[in-house]
Amino acid sequence: MQDLIYIKDLRVQTIIGIFGWEREVRQEVSIDLEMEFDCKKAAKNDAIEDTIDYKKITKGIIKFVEESEFQLQETLAEGIADLVKNKYKVDSLKLRVSKPGALRHAEDVGVIIYR
Repeated sequence: MQDLIYIKDLRVQTIIGIFGWEREVRQEVSIDLEMEFDCKKAAKNDAIEDTIDYKKITKGIIKFVEESEFQLQETLAEGIADLVKNKYKVDSLKLRVSKPGALRHAEDVGVIIYR
């Protein structure tokens, strides 16, 4: 079993949706990210260079999401996954993206992808 580093309920504002009104107003999305990682070396050396820098990843995700527009949550999720895997050298991840309050009678609606 691999170790995980995670970011839970990262809230970011973006343009997302297919309806006209959704293209005019920024909406909040919630992001949960789990990144597989062997933390033995980082734990042994107690050095940031030997681990996944979740602060840098968080800043990168926020910048990407705020500066982009999406019609589908699937597109947003793929974009975040590509960014994390390619820029931050994460091999394997689980990503959950949701729109809180997007559906009446539901807390949120979203997608979960594994890459």
